[in-house]
Amino acid sequence: MGKPTGFMEYKREVSGVQDPKSRIGNFDEFHTPLSEEKQRQQGARCMACGVPFCQSGVVLNGMVTGCPLHNLIPEWNDLVYTGNWEQAYRRLKKTNNFPEFTARVCPAPCEAACTCGLNDSPVTVKENEYGIVEHAYTAGYAAANPPRVRTGKKVAVIGSGPAGLAAADQLNKRGHLVTVFERSDRVGGLLMYGIPNMKLDKKIIERKIKIMQEEGVEFIVNANVGAGHGSADTKTAKIKASDIRREFDRVILACGAANPRDLKVPGRDAKGIHFAVDYLKSTTKSLLDSGLSDGQYISARDKKVMVIGGGDTGNDCVGTAIRHGARSVIQLEMMPKLPDERSEDNTWPEWPKICKTDYGQEEAIARFGHDPRIYQTTVKEFLKDKSGNVCKARLISLEPKKDENTGRTIMAEIPGSETLQDVDLVLIAAGFLGAQKSIADAFQVKLNDRANVDTAPGKYQTNIENVFTAGDMHRGQSLVVWAIREGREAAREVDESLMGYTNLYVQ
Repeated sequence: MGKPTGFMEYKREVSGVQDPKSRIGNFDEFHTPLSEEKQRQQGARCMACGVPFCQSGVVLNGMVTGCPLHNLIPEWNDLVYTGNWEQAYRRLKKTNNFPEFTARVCPAPCEAACTCGLNDSPVTVKENEYGIVEHAYTAGYAAANPPRVRTGKKVAVIGSGPAGLAAADQLNKRGHLVTVFERSDRVGGLLMYGIPNMKLDKKIIERKIKIMQEEGVEFIVNANVGAGHGSADTKTAKIKASDIRREFDRVILACGAANPRDLKVPGRDAKGIHFAVDYLKSTTKSLLDSGLSDGQYISARDKKVMVIGGGDTGNDCVGTAIRHGARSVIQLEMMPKLPDERSEDNTWPEWPKICKTDYGQEEAIARFGHDPRIYQTTVKEFLKDKSGNVCKARLISLEPKKDENTGRTIMAEIPGSETLQDVDLVLIAAGFLGAQKSIADAFQVKLNDRANVDTAPGKYQTNIENVFTAGDMHRGQSLVVWAIREGREAAREVDESLMGYTNLYVQ
């Protein structure tokens, strides 16, 4: 530990944030990084505690606390404090292939588990990670480093989200020949089209993909693997699963949890009701293609917007709708509002179950003067106008009740609590329900009862020889850090199956 008294001398300080009213005028990232001097002070706050819960990645009371990647956090915090930026980057990269992504979009379970946070504010782990990786790009030691020896083994990775990219990166470093197939027109999966620019500028993804290409990874976009030959869409090549298996020694399916959870209520077929991922993708694609000048996106301009879902994706929809120029925005959340502070039964180092006001909600408060969230509420029915467009939503309040049959708490409707809400645009951000069956069927892999690809516990080999899986397609909808971990572990298993042993480092 470079400065034993650092956590007593320095207070937590995070990057500057642009005012909500000014930042909603564009889709740019809106954080101003700390100066190098202040970043080093934040590194000095790390206590180098005997049991670093920050890097544990364990499940406590049903929730993960600490980093699932088991990042060597105390080590690189100390290296930040001493100004040894290159060594800090080397330690960070041992466990995390893409700190440039996680430093922007991860909810930081590491900080929730920080020992310093037991009696004070936690260490700025996420800020330090950002400082390390961006310093590496500026100084030039994040440049491409191709493997010196090739094994001649060929691996196909289907899907270019964080799990697929992590697996590809690991296997390429080992010397295998890796080809990544992506169905969309750009690489990145939900990193590219599921997370808005203001959270993750797409130049950051493109910067890393360029390095991976220089290191030897091949990317093929507009590749609809598993769909067979021939396509009416000339931009998308349909590729048979059998051809992939014939050409490559191993295959990794990392196609994500691509089935959005729907809302089955009367009037669901009305025009103007969209899944959140389609809405976000249309905006990002149009923004990258033409700066939103092509009109080829689902617009919220002058619309009364209703977002259904209180998670990160719902928040992204709120922020995006405000940038479009929405007339109003509300966000429905089925569950009760979480407390503002930890309850007595939610002790450190568990994940803190407290109410968080994210950037989209902050912007809605600044723009409309109130929090957009409406708790313990769901939709009973959508009403249409004469043209078939959604015009109103019938809402009903909910209350927690104990199910007498299962003993579990459920959210039950409150009779007589129905209200009508004017709405022009509805965005369903209710999560995802497993892998797309068409991909599973194409490769003949089994699905479990949660519609995820089935494997033995802790393993990534499917029921089909030489076909593996990783990421949300394997574990269900989850965080970017979990996807990266799964990609790394799947790569290790694939490497061992190819070579008879593996030296790929996971944790």
